[in-house]
Amino acid sequence: MPTISTDQDLRSLLNRLPEDQQRVVGARFADSVKRLSRDERVNRAIATALRADAAAGELEDAYRTTRAYATKTYTDCGKDTDWLAQADHFVAAAAAAALTPGNLLPEKSNRAWKAAMQARMANNCELVERDDDGHGDEVQRQYAIAGEFLGAAG
Repeated sequence: MPTISTDQDLRSLLNRLPEDQQRVVGARFADSVKRLSRDERVNRAIATALRADAAAGELEDAYRTTRAYATKTYTDCGKDTDWLAQADHFVAAAAAAALTPGNLLPEKSNRAWKAAMQARMANNCELVERDDDGHGDEVQRQYAIAGEFLGAAG
């Protein structure tokens, strides 16, 4: 199993995954920062995205839910405000990225990579708010998540 130790390695792996696996890995990235979510609907959407057997309708509903919540909470971003509210926004954005339907995904875009970047933003907001590194390095956690997925997928 190849080791993932750089963003280039991570992105290369994610670009080789089919859409359904991109969704699951992206959902795992969102799940790693789910503790920062303030909305149970977003948490349920992440759980739906993680399920390999989720029906198309369930995935569409989960996408709409997370996208709507991310849009609603976007107005707080960029202001000198509650960092944990911003983290909440980025968790929803990570989930929405993972759940983005293929027909809405721009060409040469990868839902798992987008989810990874949004999850990192959520983690960064938490680090600013908490003024410590209690949850460690999200980048390294993502490398581990992708490596575990790759190992499990064979």
